[in-house]
Amino acid sequence: MKSKLKEIPVFKSEDEEREFWADHDTSEYFNYDKAEAAIFPNLKPSVRSISIRLPEMLIAQLKMLANEKDVPYQSLIKIFLAEKIESKK
Repeated sequence: MKSKLKEIPVFKSEDEEREFWADHDTSEYFNYDKAEAAIFPNLKPSVRSISIRLPEMLIAQLKMLANEKDVPYQSLIKIFLAEKIESKK
């Protein structure tokens, strides 16, 4: 373990900080033996809109299923995708 950690500079912007950490080894600045897990309950995941072409019949079936479950059909698509990805891990 390194005996003396380097001091973290003060950054003028997030971009400047991002560039700094892209080129520097964090182990020279942090003692990971003392690290603690952090929980960010109010952090919202980034989302990105995409376009996807689906057959009309598939959309109609999704909407019927979503209606039965009382959720928006696009939310149901996200649930199905997440479940499928998780099952493939």
